Amino acid sequence: MTRSTAQEILENENPDAIFYEGLDEALIGIARRNGLCVVAYDQNKCYDILMAGGMHYDEAIEYFEYNVIGSYLGDHTPVFIG
Repeated sequence: MTRSTAQEILENENPDAIFYEGLDEALIGIARRNGLCVVAYDQNKCYDILMAGGMHYDEAIEYFEYNVIGSYLGDHTPVFIG
């Protein structure tokens, strides 16, 4: 799914849904959490994106766990499918 397609869907469902910059290639769709539509990303593709940016596998996991999953931004925060 492209970011623009997800944005179109979420425009009516949840216009406050959060998209992470730089992770568009990992976007896989829309998910429901507690009845609210949010963006869904493939966690392993997120690692691949971080490694393509120069991180080693362990660094990518550590960065992702702390800075992405660890930064809960409320009900509109995306979900990650591992």
